[in-house]
Amino acid sequence: MTTLTETMARVAPLDEAAMSQARDRLDNLTKPPGSLGRLERLAVQIAGIAGNPRPHLKNPVVVVMAADHGVAAEGVSAYPAAVTAQMVHNFARGGAAINVLARRAGARVVVVDVGVAANLPPDLPILHRKVAFGTANLAHGAAMTRSQALAAIGVGLDLAALESDGDQAADVICLGEMGIGNTTAASTMLAAITGLPVAEVTGRGTGIDDATWNHKVAVITAALQVNQPDPRDPLDVLARVGGLEIAGLVGLALGAAARRVPILVDGFIATVAALAVLDEMATFAEAGVSSGPATPVISEGR
Repeated sequence: MTTLTETMARVAPLDEAAMSQARDRLDNLTKPPGSLGRLERLAVQIAGIAGNPRPHLKNPVVVVMAADHGVAAEGVSAYPAAVTAQMVHNFARGGAAINVLARRAGARVVVVDVGVAANLPPDLPILHRKVAFGTANLAHGAAMTRSQALAAIGVGLDLAALESDGDQAADVICLGEMGIGNTTAASTMLAAITGLPVAEVTGRGTGIDDATWNHKVAVITAALQVNQPDPRDPLDVLARVGGLEIAGLVGLALGAAARRVPILVDGFIATVAALAVLDEMATFAEAGVSSGPATPVISEGR
């Protein structure tokens, strides 16, 4: 398995020559320069990520990392933890909203059990890569050991390598996740990394009411006090207050970046995973291991 450090060392800057060629081509089409707005900027960015002035994204893949969270026991979600496993079955049957959207977009859906707190049938058509049966309750201590966080990152790194090989190799990967309680973990990570007030980075997740939201804010505040995650060490933040599926997405994003495969980031949890990637890359660069390459991410997060 490729290590985290080896993968980060392979992440290269955007290809300026490919971006310049793509920009010149767009400016010479029969339209006013820049008239397509953000669409043009994305096209140029994709050219820079892929290192190709005319990239073709023909094999999109949606990867859904699934894991449970011990903090769900604190009553921070509108749904019980058992829903995670139920949704994994639904994904596997093709019955979830992402399956419908993926079919419309011509994308494959790959579901990964990286930490579901249930014994899923071995013949269920998903990737069985369970690191643990969910995380521990971050309100009372570390969600994971550092070794567990690295193992989950390794699942993502391995998947990036797997999806980059063969005739149907993915040329764009959308980051997806499933895990009851994961907006609590992601909000805790975001507060730890940015230093922003907990209330500002905490949403309503599954649609909780005011009383539950206030309780969720209190749980996150307590988790930060109990765990004291080090904002200078993204891996420490991930292990202490993150989730197994978030760690899986971190590895997947880094692995894709190292292979110049664009990443589509949509949703809060995936956005926090991408932030952890960027933060880890910045720490990696500051340590003098790298000159600070840009991580190729296309962000559509909210």
